[in-house]
Amino acid sequence: MEDFHLNNLTCSNGSLLTWRCGSENAVCVVTTSLMNTHLNESLPTAGQQTYTVYNMWLGLVLALLSAFLIGGSVILKKKALLRLARNGQTRAGEGGHGYLKDWLWWGGLLTMGAGELCNFAAYMFAPATLVTPLGALSVLISAVLSSYLLGEMLNIVGKLGCFLCVLGSVLLVIHAPQEQEVTSLRDMTNKLLEPGFLAYAALVLVLCAVLIFYVCPRWGRSNILIYISICSLLGAFTVSSVKGLAIAINTVMTDLSVLTNPLTWILLFTLIASIVIQVNYLNKSLDTFNTLLVYPIYYVLFTSVVLSTSIILFQEWSSMSAVDIVTTLGSFLVIVVGVAMLHLFREMQITVRDLTNQLSQAVEREGLTGEGSAARREGVQKKEDKYGLIDNVVIESLPPMREEGPRVFIIS
Repeated sequence: MEDFHLNNLTCSNGSLLTWRCGSENAVCVVTTSLMNTHLNESLPTAGQQTYTVYNMWLGLVLALLSAFLIGGSVILKKKALLRLARNGQTRAGEGGHGYLKDWLWWGGLLTMGAGELCNFAAYMFAPATLVTPLGALSVLISAVLSSYLLGEMLNIVGKLGCFLCVLGSVLLVIHAPQEQEVTSLRDMTNKLLEPGFLAYAALVLVLCAVLIFYVCPRWGRSNILIYISICSLLGAFTVSSVKGLAIAINTVMTDLSVLTNPLTWILLFTLIASIVIQVNYLNKSLDTFNTLLVYPIYYVLFTSVVLSTSIILFQEWSSMSAVDIVTTLGSFLVIVVGVAMLHLFREMQITVRDLTNQLSQAVEREGLTGEGSAARREGVQKKEDKYGLIDNVVIESLPPMREEGPRVFIIS
């Protein structure tokens, strides 16, 4: 489809326009005119607008389905790891791989694979800034299911934290960019070779190497952030590879040359390697630490890395207004606050009834304190009045002194 812009005299209603296309001629009749348009203005057709909206909604649905599947898969794998520990086998956090013989763990892995596949497909239709933040729903699902199926505590503060995660994600979706900046492998190659992204990728690789070979053997089992940081940093390569492969799959039907493009296979190898390493360290973190902590923290760190990658590589934020950018950053901070509430108050056994009782007791104590203070002030006032009355009586009982007479002081 091609758009042609002619002057207003040529395009008046009822005009006949003849177009020559090779050996064929096409005759068109002008029936309607567009008001308030300019010659150099490109207007999207109704079909293009419908296609764009359809892609956005399809990507949104796939991202939501991915969140539900991934959230449930965490519970399945956690139950398998707990059953492995009860049977006395070597735990995954200690280097054991007995979970590979457990069908429940494989069920969780397949469920996570289905979720990741939906997430992979979502990147074909929607920007990374829109798809990635919806992982907050999987935080909510894993937290709620773990409290019911694994017996892990989720207090009222944790529930409020989950609500904040969802609220922040919804705001992120509303203000996310509505267009894709990379639509072909040639564009992807140019983006990957930019100096800014090359420096960013080198920094991420160095950090991952330091964490894997130096930090993990020493403090991996005592600090929850180490295992999760490795998984999150690798998300920079996972998302960029998924985005590039999604573009390749989307164009392979019309252009088979993408199969011979070296970038396609480089992205595929990078994706497989990063996923294998992520699964390994995610298993260690789930086996060592509480699920209510692992997944929310993983979400925050992973989303931070993906948003940074999106800014540096895909430059999806270049199409956003200042209000959208500020709202997006504020929404992400809301999610961080929600996750912090899950992390900091996880040991508090508190419910709505406990909060109500504490508030009522505080009000009662304040009332009693006010009454006691008033009684003490009244007692002090009475004592002051009593002493003042005694002083007046003593003074009045003394004989009057002459103004001009000598004053004699007796010291005894």
